[in-house]
Amino acid sequence: MKTLTVALGDRSYPIFIGQDLIHQSELFGAHLQGTQVLIVTNTTVAPLYLDQLHQTLLTAKPNLEVQVVVLPDGEQYKNLTVLNEIFDVAIENRFDRHCTFIALGGGVVGDMTGFAAASYQRGVNFIQVPTTLLSQVDSSVGGKTGVNHAKGKNMIGAFHQPEAVIIDSETLNTLPDRELSAGLAEVIKYGLIVDKPFFEWLEQNLPGLLERNPVLLAEAIERSCQNKATIVAQDEKEAGLRALFNLGHTFGHAIEAGMGYGCWLHGEGVSAGTMQAVDLSRRLGDLSDDDQQRIAAIFTAAHLPILPPAELSVAQFLALMAGDKKVQAGKIRLVLLKAIGQAYVTGDYPAEMLEATLQEYR
Repeated sequence: MKTLTVALGDRSYPIFIGQDLIHQSELFGAHLQGTQVLIVTNTTVAPLYLDQLHQTLLTAKPNLEVQVVVLPDGEQYKNLTVLNEIFDVAIENRFDRHCTFIALGGGVVGDMTGFAAASYQRGVNFIQVPTTLLSQVDSSVGGKTGVNHAKGKNMIGAFHQPEAVIIDSETLNTLPDRELSAGLAEVIKYGLIVDKPFFEWLEQNLPGLLERNPVLLAEAIERSCQNKATIVAQDEKEAGLRALFNLGHTFGHAIEAGMGYGCWLHGEGVSAGTMQAVDLSRRLGDLSDDDQQRIAAIFTAAHLPILPPAELSVAQFLALMAGDKKVQAGKIRLVLLKAIGQAYVTGDYPAEMLEATLQEYR
């Protein structure tokens, strides 16, 4: 087992990465608060891992009261209406402010459980147990929680750090191939924004990752989490540096919202959106044609889209991007690349260049 730390002073917490961690009762017991636990999972993950986790918790603390909420699976259910199902169970069972919420699932479950934990009685303890590659390397770390609104992704939420992140890499054995590829989009992102050696390592080891080589997957998860933990420790609430994690996301969120949540996976939107950011970076003179082709090649090799859906017009893209939460003073702020491994945030680019990118990448 590898252990990383997100260094946030008295709110610091560990990230545990290893195999078979879902059975480690001592690991969970050390991070439970109170005697009431609410496990939040979904209809896909519950049949696979809920009983295992339930038994582990009772082994850790036999006197626990454990309640379960099983949410419908899919990005389209990441909303305030479904969120209330978590509150309903907590309130009906009189959970107090010393309880612990546990998120067992992918990014949607993690985001919703975290937001519920941030809101219930103004904040209770929670633990992330991410079961998808995307959630293991991205959404479970850093304390961003929330739900979608019909007019924008993740527009309603809060920063609420977990007590611990427990990553059992064996859960990836049951992950569908499409979901694995979606997670690789976020892994590749780290190489593009801050870690060129990692990007080069991914170019060499992508076939093994797609084959689910456990040693390579553990390395990719650890390096991704370390990159994220380092930046979150410096900029917890995205005042500056942390915004680099949004490479491709403003474009990608427009795709997700425009096509209807759940049609495109988040990682698929990030992949196509990153290629749009790369194209704009090339037009600004920072990336070469070879860089653009190299980045397109790794996304293609990961079985990810490099073009957004043809159904979205330039006007639709611009309207959706204008509603993104990263817009400031009416300017669409984007994460662009000076080079592979070197990203920056800007709202200062010619509007006609953005439109040209949107026109070409359709």
